[in-house]
Amino acid sequence: MPFSPVLHSEWIKIRSLRSLIGALCAIPLVTAGFTALFAATGTTGADTDVLYPAFFGVTFGQIAAIAFGTTAVSAEFHGGALRLSLAAVPHRRRWFAAKATAIGLPVLAVGLVTGAGSLAVGKAVMATDGPSWTSGSRGVLGCGIYLTLMALFAAGLTAALRSAAATLSVLIPLLLIVSFVIGDLSGGVADFLPDRAGQVVLRGHWDGSLGPWSGLVVTALWASAALLGGAWSVRRRDA
Repeated sequence: MPFSPVLHSEWIKIRSLRSLIGALCAIPLVTAGFTALFAATGTTGADTDVLYPAFFGVTFGQIAAIAFGTTAVSAEFHGGALRLSLAAVPHRRRWFAAKATAIGLPVLAVGLVTGAGSLAVGKAVMATDGPSWTSGSRGVLGCGIYLTLMALFAAGLTAALRSAAATLSVLIPLLLIVSFVIGDLSGGVADFLPDRAGQVVLRGHWDGSLGPWSGLVVTALWASAALLGGAWSVRRRDA
């Protein structure tokens, strides 16, 4: 079967599940909400990174992107859905590639909208202290790419672990505890974690070893490793 109809069938699965549509809708809402709260209470000045407050909410909005990627894959492991999918598409790698594409494309679109909305909210709340559209354009593009990579990272890990609960129990502590608690005490090692590396693109300046785009490359490597592990699991293990 050609790739295009496989991709179309996977997109039909995604748009037919309310939980997945809800997760997509939650990405911009959660991001904009936390951005508004942080920008309203944050301080600004000559030494302050004015770009980061406008994208602060991405730290929490990414949870919805991760939930989207996780749920889209974990749904295949319930009720024999994966057996039906592979009966229709025996070429397992093609099926998994279509699944990843059907996850990545909508998150990229929503992520770009999220970035633009977050920047607009940040500018409105911060008023004259906020970033310009020109300086914030990198953050908008980076936001879309970063959220897409994190959703794919979660999707690949879910395919490897075959469990949404196991995936979320790994990723949520990693993002909300490990990066914050040990990040500044690790001597720069934590800068190469997928979230800290990818979010450099959302900052106006950064003193770490990674730049905006090299940080996204590191996150892409994490996502690629997870997807390769997921593809290996789908190919080698019984449905």
